[in-house]
Amino acid sequence: MNYTIPFEKVSAGDITLVGGKGANLGEMKRAGLPVPSGFCVTTEAFRLFMDASGVTEELYTTLDGLAADDVQGVRVAGEDIRAKLRRIPIPAAVSADVLKAWEASGKEHPYAVRSSATAEDLPTASFAGQQDTFLNVRGSDGLLDKLRACWISLFSDRAILYRMQNDFPHRDVALSVVVQRILQPQISGILFTADPVIGHRQIATIDASFGLGEALVQGLVTPDHYRVDKRSGSILAGNHWRQAAYYPA
Repeated sequence: MNYTIPFEKVSAGDITLVGGKGANLGEMKRAGLPVPSGFCVTTEAFRLFMDASGVTEELYTTLDGLAADDVQGVRVAGEDIRAKLRRIPIPAAVSADVLKAWEASGKEHPYAVRSSATAEDLPTASFAGQQDTFLNVRGSDGLLDKLRACWISLFSDRAILYRMQNDFPHRDVALSVVVQRILQPQISGILFTADPVIGHRQIATIDASFGLGEALVQGLVTPDHYRVDKRSGSILAGNHWRQAAYYPA
């Protein structure tokens, strides 16, 4: 069994295998967008890791016995589960497949190692930020370490509580991991293709800042904000003087 799939071979129909983030990256690659190269470590690899732990049924039974408002109980259970999983080695077949895909993609590059849950980017729940992402990962040891850390982050306190509060059975959610070459951008940002505040589908909103988008996502910087009419391309609001300054005609 192959435990990795390159983006080029992923489609929206593979969400159970590569999660929401992985499926969307595959669709973007297929559409010809300039997506940095990489691959998905499938949910089959996650399940093999969990089976190898020998505590899968025990930990799910523990989680099933908690209430959604029992924050302290979730904190104690989550800490115990994560500690047990950190001691579990990655199955040899998975390690070999991941390192083979990594070498084919170019082991000299830094990578982003990103969690991609099967219950992600859904109409009724986003799961955005519930699991972990790691940037500038280098070397085989670092890659495998962050792969395990992504899997374990499915059992972070916030991820456990989010599933409980949104009625997602713990057993039904699996985790793929996206391994993607990381860029060093001058400017990065977030685009909403519909206005997230008023829901207008012809108004796109953009938040942008210098450097990696991670600083923006974590709230470490105050971004430039734009609202754009998609029909005309005109900027309805925003600090468009910066656009003129940094993107001269």
